[in-house]
Amino acid sequence: MKHKVITVSVLLAALAFGGAAMADEDLSVAATPVPHAEILEYIQPTLQEAGVNLEIKVFTDYVQPNVQVEDEQIDANFFQHIPYLNTFNEEHGSHLVKVGAVHIEPFGAYSASIDNIDELPDGALVAIPNDPSNAARALLLIQKQGLIELEDPDDLLATSRDIVDNPKNLQFKELEAATLPRALVDVDMALINTNYALEAGLNPTADALFIEDADSPYVNVIAVKAGNEDDPAVRKLVDALHSDAVREFIETEYEGAIVPVF
Repeated sequence: MKHKVITVSVLLAALAFGGAAMADEDLSVAATPVPHAEILEYIQPTLQEAGVNLEIKVFTDYVQPNVQVEDEQIDANFFQHIPYLNTFNEEHGSHLVKVGAVHIEPFGAYSASIDNIDELPDGALVAIPNDPSNAARALLLIQKQGLIELEDPDDLLATSRDIVDNPKNLQFKELEAATLPRALVDVDMALINTNYALEAGLNPTADALFIEDADSPYVNVIAVKAGNEDDPAVRKLVDALHSDAVREFIETEYEGAIVPVF
């Protein structure tokens, strides 16, 4: 009889908390801290009500979240844009696919030594991310300011070797994306992914020397290993992220630094 009493008590506790203890599906999602993990934390109660126990695994790099989803140690990830996902698959032979577009993080240029891009000196040292898709993204944005010219002005995988005109003789230094905010004191300008800028206390809309337009092709997505696109828990995750409540949360919380696309 004692076992039955405990069972009934657990059931009553579950009902008292609106069924929160009744989640029957587990879903692990890898995310970088800001804004991805914060957005996932916001939808945790919604998913719990839908029967999904969401486990958020926070990473500070751009490699392991894909490696662990490919190896099926984690179910999904939320940290990357589409060009990075495509490049990662090509370079690593992985089989990751997007299952839902969530937001754009307008990429920006920052400096600790100048307040206006017109003040950038000749021969300035410019730090950019060292992964191919984000390095090209930085160069394309710099080109848009008229500071350089690329051989193919629309190449999403352009490198510094593709620069055909560099009137200010800018010098480029490639660094791991996560280290770029710390490098600001050592360079004249750094092109920083918005998630790392926010983590460092930078406000992209107020502190950036220049920033991408909202029509950027670099949309951040939920990604899974191919074959898992129709997993019920994954579909519930995407549905929760595409809600009006999440749109309002992103617009209010990040004040234009993050732009929802759904």
